[in-house]
Amino acid sequence: MTERSEGNEPQQPPERVRIDVAARRRVRVDRTLREIEEQTRVGEVLVQGLIRAQLSVALRLSAVVAVLLGGLPLLFAVAPSLSDVEVLGVRLPWLLLGVLAYPFLFTVAWVHVRQAERNEQDLTDFVDST
Repeated sequence: MTERSEGNEPQQPPERVRIDVAARRRVRVDRTLREIEEQTRVGEVLVQGLIRAQLSVALRLSAVVAVLLGGLPLLFAVAPSLSDVEVLGVRLPWLLLGVLAYPFLFTVAWVHVRQAERNEQDLTDFVDST
């Protein structure tokens, strides 16, 4: 609502000014994000580092799966007596490959997602800190 002065002219309220303490920090983040988006040399290095980290996680977890799940048939071929072992009425190969493999794969996938998100968060934290 406007107030009227003695001359019946409306008097405008003072303009509100927003004070932004983080403006300087945002300028640095915007500059780094711009370098990533515009694919400058610095942005390219940051993205390549993220890709390398994600590839490293994927290769390490793939190796774990290959050794543990891929090694089970080899283990049963080398030690055939293990194939005759029964746990709760179920033979060990069926238990390991048919039942326990799925929770194992779910756990590996969960670890992969957590580590991938951590790598992305590390990049975001680095961009925010510059």
